[in-house]
Amino acid sequence: MAAEKKADLVLLDFWVSPFGQRCRIAMAEKGLDFEYREEDLANKSDLLLRSNPVHKKIPVLLHAGRPVCESLVILSYLDEAFPDTPQLLPPLSAAGAGAADAAYARARARFWADYIDKKLYDCGSRLWKLKGEPQAQARAEMVEILRTLEAELGDRDFFGGGGGRLGFVDVALVPFTSWFYSYERYGGFSVEEACPKLAAWARRCGEIDSVAKHLHSPEKVYDFIGVLKKKYGIE
Repeated sequence: MAAEKKADLVLLDFWVSPFGQRCRIAMAEKGLDFEYREEDLANKSDLLLRSNPVHKKIPVLLHAGRPVCESLVILSYLDEAFPDTPQLLPPLSAAGAGAADAAYARARARFWADYIDKKLYDCGSRLWKLKGEPQAQARAEMVEILRTLEAELGDRDFFGGGGGRLGFVDVALVPFTSWFYSYERYGGFSVEEACPKLAAWARRCGEIDSVAKHLHSPEKVYDFIGVLKKKYGIE
């Protein structure tokens, strides 16, 4: 088992990417050793371009030299490739009624992770890129997205995993908590006031070693967005 955990894993990534941070947190939760390679997104390496020739994006996980692309695909792959590590998706059951329940739980987890991918990042980008009425629309949409996620969380400590552990949806969402401060600053709203249960979830996640180790401070993310605004000439 120890030898398996030290398998040849290399992550091509960029420091502030919430998508790459998912992969880092997942591997930390699983106790998997990996090599981190920072990419210059303005001058992408030949290795990245060869490993992800379709999208040419990070993150890319190399496992024994074989590339796995797209962060949610990587999370699923880690569960399947390392079945003896803590699983992010709900465990599969033997044939019978339990199998259908397990499949349904896994489908729900994948649905909410997909919801996060399709909604959160794009809306957050519009908050700092736009002004006036378009920004106000993005703010209203962001609050709706966060409230929808809070409703799914309900009164649970975490979206999944059980026993105080992070599950698939937690790992998919938690990197964005470092961006909440920027969303609040540019959107003119408070996550704590709009979604107190989600804000409490974010604080609980931040106390977990795998999360604390791989997330940057909200202020550093805010400064990074300021650099992007200058780069793109956004006032």
